[in-house]
Amino acid sequence: MSLANDDVVTKKEFFQMREQTEELLEYIHGLVFMSPSPSTIHQRISSRLHATLFNALDGSECEVFPAPFDIELKNDEKDTSQIIIPDLSVICDKTGLNEQRFVGVPDVIIEIISPSNQSHDLVIKLNLYMDYGVKEYWIVNPLLNTIQLYILDEEGNYQQQNVVKDYGVVQSEVIKNFNVQAEELFSY
Repeated sequence: MSLANDDVVTKKEFFQMREQTEELLEYIHGLVFMSPSPSTIHQRISSRLHATLFNALDGSECEVFPAPFDIELKNDEKDTSQIIIPDLSVICDKTGLNEQRFVGVPDVIIEIISPSNQSHDLVIKLNLYMDYGVKEYWIVNPLLNTIQLYILDEEGNYQQQNVVKDYGVVQSEVIKNFNVQAEELFSY
């Protein structure tokens, strides 16, 4: 993931930039980030996770939204908002949905690591999601065949609940019937 612009920009300037490009851009702490084009493996994993989540959420109030879909992270405790494009977002309180984006905090976010965005997802987004109160954050790394699961604790900090490599099951704590078997997810 690379910076589209080294200068801090306003949200209004960010939206003007987005209107002038086909690139996927995110807005985090006044900086603009470009998202890389997903690889074939990334898309396979995303499709498998989307299908599994869609089925797990059937009949519930929650809904899964795959990228590209804007999430404007915003809560009562923060006076600023951030615009991100997670690979998959699970939203249970849909009052923040509008025609362009979701404004609020998703219950679950899943990011699939690409070689060019590792530090962005592992550091910047992990801290951002924790600060805004995303209850559960999954990091899927097809480079290492790992799945990491972080759960927000009572103090508002992420605790790593589970890590699997190559094989094993990761079970969501937020979506009770959502689990992923690594060997199936990473079979290409």
